[in-house]
Order: sequence, then structure tokens, then C-alpha cells
Amino acid sequence: MNILLNGTEQSVADGASVSTLVSQLTGRSIGPDGRAADGRKLGVAVARNAEVVPRSQWHATALADGDDVELVTAVQGG
Repeated sequence: MNILLNGTEQSVADGASVSTLVSQLTGRSIGPDGRAADGRKLGVAVARNAEVVPRSQWHATALADGDDVELVTAVQGG
């Protein structure tokens, strides 16, 4: 299926969740609580169709064809 990710069309597997997408984009395994399995901070926030998805809901939030997803990564510095 296709979603819009940060304004660009992106193909994702049918049934993919927000957690799956974050894992693919960061290259890190994401636990069911939305935290990285390696224990390090992710520094990522996700909105789906203009609504922020709490990290605790990433695993349970399925993506649908045509969803508009914004993924923001925090960076250190000024």
C-alpha cells in the first residue's frame, strides 16, 4: 500500500503499523511500548493524518492506504 511520508509517497507492506514504519526508517527494532529494543533513545515523533500518535500506541496503530504520516526526528544543537 502507499502512504504519504513527510510529503513523499512511500510504499509499505499491507498491515504495517507505525512501529513497523519507524523500525524500517531508523533501522532499529521497536518494542511494543514504542521504545527502541536496544534501550537507547529514538528521538522520533509521529503524526498520522494530522494527529500525534503516542509512542505507547505505535504498535497498535495500523497504517492504511493513503495515510498522511509525518515523522519528525529530534536533533541536538542549535
